[in-house]
Amino acid sequence: MLQVQDLESCYGRIQALKGISLEVHKGELVALVGANGAGKTTFLRALSGIQPVSAGRIRFAGQDISRQRADRRVRAGICHSPEGRQVFGPLSIEDNLRLGAYLRPPAGVAADLERVYTMFPVLHEKRHLPAGTLSGGQQQMLAISRALMGHPRLLLLDEPSMGLAPLLVEEVFNVIRTLKAQGITILLVEQNAFAALGIADRAYVLETGHIVLSGTGQEMISNEQVRAAYLGM
Repeated sequence: MLQVQDLESCYGRIQALKGISLEVHKGELVALVGANGAGKTTFLRALSGIQPVSAGRIRFAGQDISRQRADRRVRAGICHSPEGRQVFGPLSIEDNLRLGAYLRPPAGVAADLERVYTMFPVLHEKRHLPAGTLSGGQQQMLAISRALMGHPRLLLLDEPSMGLAPLLVEEVFNVIRTLKAQGITILLVEQNAFAALGIADRAYVLETGHIVLSGTGQEMISNEQVRAAYLGM
């Protein structure tokens, strides 16, 4: 579904991505793990079209989208739940969700809202409240739901457990497991490497803009280099 070849991206003179190549197949959950500053968020932003690329190629569902605008990528089925949640605080929860479906025909939006509300009942209970009144965990549920409203063929999740208490982290990962079981293709960026690798079909390790290791999630958990650097073992 996604094929990235030799992707490079810069912030001014600083090269953040240095020739990244990876693949995501339909129905897979692929994890991208690495330390702060490794380039994980930059990579997802490049896939979404909001971070310019200086070299390389991105192919999605057989089409070269390397130079496509961000809105066209959303229309093609790439939906992004960003780092830090980035909900629109003054707007109601329901308006945040409707914004996730802004490129879709209005006729199907009501059914999609019901689907999201069934998955996250707390969002239904509070749907008329400003999104900024939600707790951190609830805002993360809203950010994921907003991305789901776009009917993703590929769901990009950037640090969904960041800043959450352990019980909420487990809840978020249960949601991700549910989405995977529903057949949604997911590219997951996550600092909680043990949790991410535990549910991943395959994984890549990113260091300073380079892919340094790849394999199945279980292979990465068993890898001594990964265990020492990212799992505290």
